[in-house]
Amino acid sequence: MANFTLVVKQLQVQRNAIEQQLAQINEAVEALKGIGRNGATRMASSAGPRRVMSASARKRIAAAQRARWAKWRKGRKVVPITRKRTMSPSARRKIAAAQRAR
Repeated sequence: MANFTLVVKQLQVQRNAIEQQLAQINEAVEALKGIGRNGATRMASSAGPRRVMSASARKRIAAAQRARWAKWRKGRKVVPITRKRTMSPSARRKIAAAQRAR
């Protein structure tokens, strides 16, 4: 009988330890369920909610960006584009005849 009660006590100790582990796992699961919901905890790498910007702010930002591009273009040296030389039809015929003669 003594062995039986000892076994029961050991099983109860193991059950209590497992119950504590399950409680910790349940807490972790509940904490993870909240991630991604509105108003809940977010990970540091996530972008977060989009901010609303007024029309006047967008106009100011656009004007500043246009000014930056104008300044950048002003500093560049303009290289004229050379036109491609075109071949006359008679020259094309001569080259085609030479190719056929090969």
